[in-house]
Amino acid sequence: MKKLLQQISSCNICSAYLPHGVNPVLQAGSKAKLLIIGQAPGKKVHESGIPWDDASGNQLRKWLGIDKETFYNSDQVALIPMGFCYPGKGTSGDLPPRPECAPHWHNLLLKSMKQVQLTLLIGQYAQNHYLGKNAKENLTATVHAYSEYLPQYLPLPHPSPRNRFWLYKNPWFEAELVPMLQEQVRKIIF
Repeated sequence: MKKLLQQISSCNICSAYLPHGVNPVLQAGSKAKLLIIGQAPGKKVHESGIPWDDASGNQLRKWLGIDKETFYNSDQVALIPMGFCYPGKGTSGDLPPRPECAPHWHNLLLKSMKQVQLTLLIGQYAQNHYLGKNAKENLTATVHAYSEYLPQYLPLPHPSPRNRFWLYKNPWFEAELVPMLQEQVRKIIF
């Protein structure tokens, strides 16, 4: 795993498309039991080099019911984005994750993490990649059908503060899915 993480940290396959430069941000360990696959680091995470080191990460940890110490323990939790580097700003938020990372690196990482018991798929990019034709017509429908993907996968919306309206429109998520998620995480990690 150590050698693989070193290879990823020096990856530059999409450097020509990254306006802020290459800085792969992830966390992985061969003993990880919970795998979180997100989109791509934002600007703040790109600058700190720490995955989920922002308001979205704070919200995600609340949903999981775990503290930072547990979250950043690579023997417990792996944090792998679809695109490892900050893709830059678009017209309505960050650009999509670069498409090169997941096909190039994910299978190698997954082969090195044989103890993963649950994979959280955060956002449409991760859900479409991992669920393929089993993903529903949109993120809301996919997340609402979460029980169809268990015990391997659990689709989630992005925990960004920008998604407050989605949470307001979908109260079942925090009433039903979040408590179930916290129970699953407790069983896996503690």
